[in-house]
Amino acid sequence: MDRQGDGRPEISDEEWARFSEQVARESAGAPKEPSARARMVTARLRAEDEERARAGRRRLGRTRKPQRNEPPGWRTGPAWQEREGRGRGKRRLKAAAAIVAIAGLALVAVRPELVIDRLTGKAQARQEARGAAPLPAESVRPTAAPEAVYPDRPTLKEPFRGSPAAQWADGAAGIEVPAATAVGGLSEGQVAEALAKAKQFLVAANLDPVVLRGEWPKAALEVLDPRDEELPRRLKESYERPARDRDPLVLSTRYDPAELKPVGDVVKVRGRMWVEPGEKAGVAVVKADYTFVHPFVKVNGNPEDVARTIVRRELGFSVVDPGKWRGTPGALLLTTLRHDLGNSACDRFDGYVHPSFFSDPDQSGPAPTGPTVDPYDRSRAIGADRQEGCGTVSRS
Repeated sequence: MDRQGDGRPEISDEEWARFSEQVARESAGAPKEPSARARMVTARLRAEDEERARAGRRRLGRTRKPQRNEPPGWRTGPAWQEREGRGRGKRRLKAAAAIVAIAGLALVAVRPELVIDRLTGKAQARQEARGAAPLPAESVRPTAAPEAVYPDRPTLKEPFRGSPAAQWADGAAGIEVPAATAVGGLSEGQVAEALAKAKQFLVAANLDPVVLRGEWPKAALEVLDPRDEELPRRLKESYERPARDRDPLVLSTRYDPAELKPVGDVVKVRGRMWVEPGEKAGVAVVKADYTFVHPFVKVNGNPEDVARTIVRRELGFSVVDPGKWRGTPGALLLTTLRHDLGNSACDRFDGYVHPSFFSDPDQSGPAPTGPTVDPYDRSRAIGADRQEGCGTVSRS
């Protein structure tokens, strides 16, 4: 190796190049020393901070921690605590979103109808049905059955859901008495009295909770002419020994409290009442055609399975002018009595209604032999085109 004049070894240019590259690589990651100007600015700002702190202590007589007033630049930037805090916040948001998603999936698994109803439009149809206005009173016989609403099962909170009866009047409010006029030789006052008593009969026989539970329809019989002794006698026999030809359901609606329980205290009603002149002078006939919808649950069954029984009745009451005909003044004579039951066992004659429930086990008995009928169709009279056999209802 060559040496310089002072005795030190001489280093070649290639060795100096390699040495310089190595030093550059090793120093690349090391912090750079701040420039002289940066050091001067930092010193000046620290001096100002200390001066403000001394001035504050002189004014307030207490020491306050000076606030740092360093310029942005070297050794500045988000602290690790801030970066960690933002990371924790994001993780918390993701965890909360995951919990909400899992809860939503679990709810859908338990009640899939919440999603299915929205996809199929049932939820919207249900909301529209809730907001539908009540129907006006029926003044003439309808020309067709009510429109088919979106099929929906009834519930304890909405026992008339999915039924045309949801827009019907409640209870006695659905039995509207028309304005009275003189008819058949009877005065307006006599006709008004007859209409009021006809409503009393309908309410007592079809809406009175005591009668519905199977008790004697005393209030209904009180408006009838006591001279007619045949009707009370036959009714008494039907209550004591019900049978096919002695069915108390012909006159009044009844359920067995040991088997059924009404859902709420509302019975939906729709129909009309009118007056026609009788075949002879001094006689008027009050006619009524009403449908009653009764919701039930089983006493010993699924407590949330609601079923509806639909009962339609057509009645005729004769009222006479006592000055021309023998009769009790103001009393009614029951001359027409027809009924039709929808969703009630047609092969049981114990004097009670027996609706079918969704949760009932499959029956292995004979298939229905009668036609399928719509119990809400009021466009035809009871018995019109009636066929023999036990049929089914298209809806309840």
